[in-house]
Amino acid sequence: MIKRTRAEISKCIIHKVANKYNSGSNSLSESLVRFDEESYELLLPFLLKPFSAVTQSFRFSHHADVRLNELNKYTSDIFEDENTFIEHSKNIANHLYEQSNSAQIKTGDLLIVLFEGIEYKDVLTEAVGIFKIENKVDFFQTYLDDDSFDVVVQKGISTKKLDKGCLILNSSDTEGTVVLSVDNNNYDAQYWIKNFLSVKYADDRNLHTQNYLEMCKEFSEEVIKPEYGKQEQSTFLANTVDYFKEHESVDYHGFKEEIFEEDKHKDLFEDYKKHFEKLNDVLIRNNFEVSDVVLKKEKSKFKTEIKLDTNILIKIDVDAPDASTEYLEKGYDEDKKMKYYKVYFNEEK
Repeated sequence: MIKRTRAEISKCIIHKVANKYNSGSNSLSESLVRFDEESYELLLPFLLKPFSAVTQSFRFSHHADVRLNELNKYTSDIFEDENTFIEHSKNIANHLYEQSNSAQIKTGDLLIVLFEGIEYKDVLTEAVGIFKIENKVDFFQTYLDDDSFDVVVQKGISTKKLDKGCLILNSSDTEGTVVLSVDNNNYDAQYWIKNFLSVKYADDRNLHTQNYLEMCKEFSEEVIKPEYGKQEQSTFLANTVDYFKEHESVDYHGFKEEIFEEDKHKDLFEDYKKHFEKLNDVLIRNNFEVSDVVLKKEKSKFKTEIKLDTNILIKIDVDAPDASTEYLEKGYDEDKKMKYYKVYFNEEK
């Protein structure tokens, strides 16, 4: 989603964020971090690398006026006047603190960073990054004591995985300011995205593709598998992936005609679409362009495994739409009084 080749850290400050639910209190810094070369070179890719693979973006939301969204206000002020950076970094820390309404919310270090040279859609821009470090790892530190080396265990930040982070770009479109987010500790999905950032997915091909594929996945779990079995479920999911791969845009009515042969199955899908929209408060578009990056991500969630009570596992490739119908045959053995699957193949791999 972004390129960081020319990215630089302009300003950085670190605060300690507590948990309001547990009666903790924040500890706020008064001055910026002054990096040495080694720590700077390590921190910059650690903070930005996760966003290179982010496929979907968000936009700020607010029930009355998006200009009243706290983070939208603070970051807009920072872009207009960098001298407000320290003041608004404290406001951001306190706003995050106010969202900790559960014992599950972890305390941690909060890094607020002003970046320059972030490339987004071939344009260089600024960004405010907000990163919460919730988990620290143990490591050994050796030290010299009376002419002998000893060892002590200390805790520090691992550079392997960022816990939570967002980039608020100084870039906007017709829907508003572009926001990117990562969250590798999804213990409370409402806390970071909804309560703290107060953002919604951008209304684009990424969202439309994700919603449609999620609907197909749930339809396969709740309707096809109970009624027709896991083989038919796998066939449906593989055919869905194949349709998305073969078409640059999805036409809802064309999808139904191509995927389902019988009218009753089309009606089931139609009814489930209405149920899914109402249950999840989303609108499934009848026509939209396919997002290949979202397709790649979402198809990995499709369950095409058939687990049997005889400790046999049959795994069907979701990218092979004909495999389940052509090379997998289901039957019943009268002698053993058991069901069976017959698998056809040429060579073992």
